[in-house]
Amino acid sequence: MRQLLRDPRAATGLAIVLGLVTLALAAPLIAPFDPLSQVDFVRDRLLPPFAVGLDCLPRWLGTDQLGRDVLSRLVYGARISLAVGVLAALVSASLGTGLGAAAAIGGPRVDRVIMALADAALALPRLVLLLALVALARPSTVLIIVILGATGWMPVARLARAEMRGVLTRPYAAAARAAGVGPLRLLWRHVLPNALTPVLVATALAVGNAVTLEAGLAFLGLGIPAPAPSWGNMIATGRDALVQAPWVATLPGFAVALAVIGFNLLADGIRDQLDPRTRRWGDGRRGEPEKDVRT
Repeated sequence: MRQLLRDPRAATGLAIVLGLVTLALAAPLIAPFDPLSQVDFVRDRLLPPFAVGLDCLPRWLGTDQLGRDVLSRLVYGARISLAVGVLAALVSASLGTGLGAAAAIGGPRVDRVIMALADAALALPRLVLLLALVALARPSTVLIIVILGATGWMPVARLARAEMRGVLTRPYAAAARAAGVGPLRLLWRHVLPNALTPVLVATALAVGNAVTLEAGLAFLGLGIPAPAPSWGNMIATGRDALVQAPWVATLPGFAVALAVIGFNLLADGIRDQLDPRTRRWGDGRRGEPEKDVRT
């Protein structure tokens, strides 16, 4: 953790992610209003930031077309958007790691089948596949998480397979097999712990990608259903008033961009610290330390 915090990019990404997570968890304490409440639809709609509503209370980030407080919806929307991103990324990582491990240790036939399935899925544009799957059922939070996770396992599976096949060629893996260690124990005790770096990086990147995809689906009317607040459906709600009230759509759009930047920076920091080929050492050098050649 100390090495991670010494990297400016990783420290910035971690600060952004922790800030957003804290904002989401403390939403009931931070939000000044119920995100669904409407005091007066006619008089309170599209109030600019720092305006005072009919109840004589300030709307720090303004209101939307239905008179709902944007700040309250923004912090409560962080709960849904971040939960969708994190859970969808975990589903993708679990599926991808499991299938990648099966391809790495399951023999040539299993490897060919799984990789062919991954290649076929990668050949389909993910957004088109998402639209087709979401259109088959009524959108819900659980459905969005499952679909985003089920359509994002392929890159993780390819990364996990490649890394695990490399680990299996190393001397300690050969020594474990020579000692009679079975395939599952070999995978659990020796292969997985030494092959998780690209999976962790891909998972961190997938969180930001899932948040963006949820926002895109919501913009097309297929995301988290209203009136539940999410950053995606807030952007979709504010697009009709973008000229008249730009704060309704730009503030959640900024939140989405901030989340993507935070998770991307965090992924870069994790890669730099866990991968010995890119690790930064105390003297500023990158890569593996020089071997001691003294005799």
